[in-house]
Amino acid sequence: MKILVAEDDFASRRFLAKFLSQFATVDITVDGVEALDAYLLAEKDNSPYDLICLDIVMPKVDGVEVLKSIRDYESSKGIMPDKRVKIIITSALHETHLVQKSFEFGCEAFITKPIDTEKLIEVMVKLGLIKA
Repeated sequence: MKILVAEDDFASRRFLAKFLSQFATVDITVDGVEALDAYLLAEKDNSPYDLICLDIVMPKVDGVEVLKSIRDYESSKGIMPDKRVKIIITSALHETHLVQKSFEFGCEAFITKPIDTEKLIEVMVKLGLIKA
């Protein structure tokens, strides 16, 4: 399995990368532009990500726009919904409109910070990424 962590906060980025490394190879990006570049490069190399943990508030391009861009790309390439990358939005924000927008654009889950590792595992199991 291959995971991308897109997170601008150093502590959150390090925590997620270390925790998720027990399940997969983890790549890290620090802003929305890097996240999109990493996603597109992985697609081009025919080595797509299975999961992206995507922070909503990031420099350059925010997580909601990254999510929308990824889903638009997948649609343009004819990638069926069951084959597209799973995206978990992570945020310290509790703003309802951002959560709603994230689900409208196609995220699979929304997890608030600080990250509860048991909740993250539960979501990954539900998405079929790991076994219970």
